[in-house]
Amino acid sequence: MLLAFDTATPLVSVALHDGDDVVVELSSDRPMKHGEQLAPLIADALERAGIVRQDLTAIAVGIGPGPFTGLRVGLVTARTLGFVLDIPVYGVCSLDVLAVEAADTGAVVGDFVVATDARRKEVYLAHYDEDGRRIDGPVVERPADVATAAPAVGEGALLYPDAFSTPMGPTRPSAGWLARVVTEERAELHDPEPMYLRRPDAVAPGKPKRVS
Repeated sequence: MLLAFDTATPLVSVALHDGDDVVVELSSDRPMKHGEQLAPLIADALERAGIVRQDLTAIAVGIGPGPFTGLRVGLVTARTLGFVLDIPVYGVCSLDVLAVEAADTGAVVGDFVVATDARRKEVYLAHYDEDGRRIDGPVVERPADVATAAPAVGEGALLYPDAFSTPMGPTRPSAGWLARVVTEERAELHDPEPMYLRRPDAVAPGKPKRVS
């Protein structure tokens, strides 16, 4: 039984996969509340599936790119559960999850890009082939600098229609598809470490200047 969750976007997504398919998938209803909602969503998913934590055999977690705070909540939770339960933890680029879902559901035809919201009027972007395999990226760029007429999956495509003239679904990574990606080995698996692409907004203050 694989537990999967992604906290790389404003909403938390949680799912359980029994080896054949996704049996439970839940999503938070309040944005930017990762710390408050992830644990209850996991507990709810386990209850709905009629299992306890000790029944889990592996964990899959989205490693971003995404905001520092959300990723930290998800990755710390994944590593802690993996350590306590002594089970493996697999990290997957959240853009790869969107790409596989888009390719498998027929949302795109041919090569395409995935663009998600990076805030600061920027997007996280990567290029994929028609099967959802990453060709290059991810990078963080201003939309105008990576504008394309190719099909564009992800929330970034909706936020910046001038740069992405052919937006397609889905818009945010699904934990259910994250579970399928890991189970079917459809993307590169990483250690559960965050993919930030840039420094976090909050940094430790530097050494104070001398006043003389």
